[in-house]
Amino acid sequence: MMPVPAGTRVWLATGPTDMRKGFNGLALLAQEQLKRDPHSGHLFVFRGRRGDLIKVLWHDGQGFCLFAKRLERGRFIWPMTAGGAVTITAAQLGYLLEGIDWRAPQRTWRPHAVG
Repeated sequence: MMPVPAGTRVWLATGPTDMRKGFNGLALLAQEQLKRDPHSGHLFVFRGRRGDLIKVLWHDGQGFCLFAKRLERGRFIWPMTAGGAVTITAAQLGYLLEGIDWRAPQRTWRPHAVG
């Protein structure tokens, strides 16, 4: 997983995004569609129409970084809101990048106290 600096917000762009867009196109979407400053240091996550590809845009203070991930099987879980953005935590982003349902992750086992 990519390191997320403390205090960084993660914004999911709801609705499908044209995945042919690069740095400038995604920065423009963050600014105009999400109404956020793409140079703020926050992460902006976009998903393609098929749902198996995401791109994460981040400005590190020196320039833009672009991270892309395509799932070989399955789809990324995405909010079903009509437009705009949804904010998630860095931990939820970790689940999202692993293809796990970040809305309600479940433990596979519970530790037992020894006593």
